[in-house]
Amino acid sequence: MIHLHKLFAIGIVGSIFTAQAALSAEITNKLNISGFIDMSTVTTKVDGGETISSSALDQFELTFGYDFGDGLTFTVDVENQNSTSELEQAFMTYSLTDSVSIKAGRFLSYSGWETEEPTGLFQYSGTGYAPFFYGYYQEGVSLYAAGETVDFAISVVNDIFALGDDISSPGIEMAVAYHPSDAFTAKAFYMTDEAVTGEDITMINAWAAYSMGDLTLAAEINASENTVAGLNEEADGYLLMANYAIGDYGVTFRYHEYEVEDANGVTTHDGSAFTLAASYAVTENLLLVTEYRMDEDDFASDSDTFALEALITF
Repeated sequence: MIHLHKLFAIGIVGSIFTAQAALSAEITNKLNISGFIDMSTVTTKVDGGETISSSALDQFELTFGYDFGDGLTFTVDVENQNSTSELEQAFMTYSLTDSVSIKAGRFLSYSGWETEEPTGLFQYSGTGYAPFFYGYYQEGVSLYAAGETVDFAISVVNDIFALGDDISSPGIEMAVAYHPSDAFTAKAFYMTDEAVTGEDITMINAWAAYSMGDLTLAAEINASENTVAGLNEEADGYLLMANYAIGDYGVTFRYHEYEVEDANGVTTHDGSAFTLAASYAVTENLLLVTEYRMDEDDFASDSDTFALEALITF
């Protein structure tokens, strides 16, 4: 999840945004369209190696929502990334009561502090450890029950972290959320599935966030077994984040670390990164983010990355 903005594309994207701005409003009382355009310029200096630079229109996404009434809605996400278009999500949601709903189709896992899309990040880059600890886009059914301070959810899907049509060994994702006030939220997830090798996959993800005025603090812990290839590996990791926002400006600090061991207890991944990002909301729809990230990895070269991102939402 890395993105940013190239200067020569501003004029083109400005024209696109002008045309799309009208679509951001409700098309009818039932149909609405929203989305984002994500551009980036990234330079990575590898210790003892070369410097790699790239600029790109990273992602363009449209979300269509239709309200049939009587508690039934339908949502479709279509994205274009790396010049390839694909259907990302397509699901219906039916509200059984004001607090209980059921969702069916293709949808993103609830798990993980960091979102899959750039619109939900406090900085430019994601940690990169999501495949070990987060669920992914899934196909199945999910039940969500919202309480005054505690929510519960359970999903039964074809695969926890991949799309597929094999339902012979469905994946299960269970979640509980605790939100005693608007300032504090904590969530915990347990996911289990069967790998292609027949090994049992388990993932545990838990995070908590607290906001007080302009300051937001978050922490996440993770543990998993057999998530990548079902080869008896074990992984654990954590994340610490702080964001401070003043008006249109924001500063984010993040530190994350994770380690993976194989069946023999040999470490195969051991990475950590310090990230510092600053953001500026130029308008309500245009956000600029600049980021410095320092990665350390015992199994790859250390690196320093500088990124500039332009994120347009509508």
